[in-house]
Amino acid sequence: MSFLVGENMHGGYGGADILRGCSIGVARGEIAVIVGPNGAGKSTAMKALLGMLELREGRVSLGGDDITALTPQARVARGLAFVPQTANVFVNMTVRENLEMGAYLRRDGIEETMEQVFELFPILREKHAQPAGELSGGQRQQVAFGRALMTGPSVLMLDEPTAGVSPIVMDELFGRILEVRDTGVAVLMVEQNARQALGIADRGYVLVVGENRHAGSGAELLADPKVRKSFLGG
Repeated sequence: MSFLVGENMHGGYGGADILRGCSIGVARGEIAVIVGPNGAGKSTAMKALLGMLELREGRVSLGGDDITALTPQARVARGLAFVPQTANVFVNMTVRENLEMGAYLRRDGIEETMEQVFELFPILREKHAQPAGELSGGQRQQVAFGRALMTGPSVLMLDEPTAGVSPIVMDELFGRILEVRDTGVAVLMVEQNARQALGIADRGYVLVVGENRHAGSGAELLADPKVRKSFLGG
């Protein structure tokens, strides 16, 4: 059963709807991937789930509770964490300061979570006192992941997490995403590297013009001739 669900979502910016009835869901301990062509509404669907886009129709629920009317900050307080594609670190702050910023809503101790992040991303322990702006692109992504995990989320939402990184770094980031999933966190991501993303996905959604075109397990979508021909290059 899905933990975070967006049902029959309609909405957009200004007059025209970008989302036209799409439905997205992810369960705890599961990776769900949203793929599709440019302009399909992938990132817009993510923003709708986070509360950054007001829906004209449809609902969003978390753990069975309707959160459609909640603000983004209220949704973060309920367990959603979001890593945007760009501008996702504070470049003038150290790595540790960036991680501490992720825990700004918490009222408990954070050192145990900080240690968990350092175990997941050892390079961040090594560079904890270094300004994030001096890190490589892949290392900055690890800082952004780590800062999101500092909230202690039940759902980690990633918008194009491997954009602009090398294939080696992409494989490493996907490996870390699998480790996060294995802790019981629900992971939902929009990803441009569709074939690789579906390869680690428990569930996948193919969006076209704001609608669900295909849905299934990652393996099912990779094996579907229509999906391969239209979205995976054959």
